[in-house]
Amino acid sequence: MPSAEQHYTEHVGWLRASVLGANDGLISTSSLVVGVAAAQTGRHSVLVAALAGLVAGALSMAAGEYVSVSSQADTEAADVERERRELLAAPERERDELAGIYVERGLTAELALQVADQLTAKDALGAHMRDELGHSHATRARPTQAALASAAAFGVGAAPPVLLAFLIPLASVPTVVTATTLMLLVALGAMAAHLGGAPKTRAAVRVAFWGAVALGATSLVGRLFGTVV
Repeated sequence: MPSAEQHYTEHVGWLRASVLGANDGLISTSSLVVGVAAAQTGRHSVLVAALAGLVAGALSMAAGEYVSVSSQADTEAADVERERRELLAAPERERDELAGIYVERGLTAELALQVADQLTAKDALGAHMRDELGHSHATRARPTQAALASAAAFGVGAAPPVLLAFLIPLASVPTVVTATTLMLLVALGAMAAHLGGAPKTRAAVRVAFWGAVALGATSLVGRLFGTVV
């Protein structure tokens, strides 16, 4: 019977892209808003910078994730094809290789051969991909899923600073956006840690720290040079 348990690795395909996208959307867009506002420009300039950052960032994240994960998928496909050829060319050697893996994991040689024979009879390629190369359904590369999750998460992360830049008085934008961004980063870090089964406090502090560095640096650029890099 298949296991009904839910494991944290089942989230890894979309979790990494979503967390990265949301963090980047929140930090980069907030930094743009804070930097341009600190340069004492008008609201129109702040809003244009925020919206341009949102659109460009979401598309950039999607493209980057798609290319990166597609490369991983290509590597996995090459591994599959190589194992398929090896199984056709030397099935006995591949069975012995599989049995050797099980011996290293603690089975007796006799039992390891029995297990290798049974798994080979059912799905030889699947057994080698899983036990020899460590590929699994939970960690399989999904380029389209990663790209969409990353772009959507970037948009969600970028939305709060864009809305704040539109709604609140311009003089209050740097302070309010900075405070709101740090609070959201703490919540986002804790949520990601919860989904991944990691310590929440450490993850939240780590994300908030680097967000504060980015906000502080961009604000300084805006104040000193009247622009944002």
